[in-house]
Amino acid sequence: MSKKILFLTGTRADFGKIKSLIQILEAHPEFEPFIFVTGMHLQKEYGYTLLEVERCGFTNIHTFENHTHETTMDLTLAKTIEGLSTYVKSCEPDMIVIHGDRVEALAGAIVGSLNNILVAHIEGGEVSGTIDELIRHSTSKMSHVHFVSNKQAKKRLIQMGELENAIFTIGSPDVDIMFSNTLPDLETAKKYYEIAYDKYAVAMFHPVTTEAKFMQEYADNFVEALLADHHNYVVVYPNNDLGSQTILKAYERLKGNPRFRVFPSLRFEYFLTLLKKSQFIIGNSSAGIREAPYYGLPIINIGTRQQNRALHADIINVDYTSESISNALNVIDTHKVQPTESDFGKGNSAELFLKSLLNEDIWQLNHQKQFRDS
Repeated sequence: MSKKILFLTGTRADFGKIKSLIQILEAHPEFEPFIFVTGMHLQKEYGYTLLEVERCGFTNIHTFENHTHETTMDLTLAKTIEGLSTYVKSCEPDMIVIHGDRVEALAGAIVGSLNNILVAHIEGGEVSGTIDELIRHSTSKMSHVHFVSNKQAKKRLIQMGELENAIFTIGSPDVDIMFSNTLPDLETAKKYYEIAYDKYAVAMFHPVTTEAKFMQEYADNFVEALLADHHNYVVVYPNNDLGSQTILKAYERLKGNPRFRVFPSLRFEYFLTLLKKSQFIIGNSSAGIREAPYYGLPIINIGTRQQNRALHADIINVDYTSESISNALNVIDTHKVQPTESDFGKGNSAELFLKSLLNEDIWQLNHQKQFRDS
């Protein structure tokens, strides 16, 4: 009898991380993957990216709208727990797979652990500079199995008292897609999104929840610097965390300007092609920490959102002032990127993930969490 593996996705970003893992299980007779789709995927304002999940042709897709009008993370967490709890009663999964540092992931860990379901957390043991840090580590402590990106992440989880035999290093799963032969060519991507520029940069700026009261100022400074610059830009909407509306309000100033193409969302493979062929990336997205270094791109990282994360040596880090951002933009065309190896795997995360699940030892892990003393 095949094992049921329930994947939870709430954003375009985490779906990009787990897509290859779902695909490899979908093709394997010993596993039956299910997908619980919620969060930004169901918000039209952010591109209704449920469509991207459905385009993959996966067999078992369940949707649940967790968005609340108050848009506070605690209420989103509570609503997600309620919806997922109901679904697992009917689905009866053998394992729940969650990713990263979103409240949806924390909800998955809570529901799984409190219902005696094995919980697997992808990309635990990493650090960041916002409330995401607390959510990620809390999620790890509520999980039984860990699929980490590198040795440093594994070391941190062991420091947190997690059992070494429950930690599997598989790299970052999005690297599987980054270097796959399924990516569209540049002309296809540009035609699909009606991007006429020969040269362009990518801009992605997300809210920092712990600095929410300053986000309007930060967003205005960011847009002011972009408007004063001379580059063309492909701009992608922020995630829907607290403060996102202030960024969207600031982006209103970009409307009608021929140097900007602004999108609620981009299909992950198309985004990767556009990123790979861009002049540089600017903002505070993890794409500037993870994907961009693999493609050898110049990177301007703004503010604290990626603070303490594994940083590429050639990233230009600036503060939130328009002057600081503009100074970086003035030198970005001459900024020389030194070759470096990123420590997020070799593009075989899905194979390593499958190998781990096929090992009977993982299914014998004690659902009663134990703390490992160092």
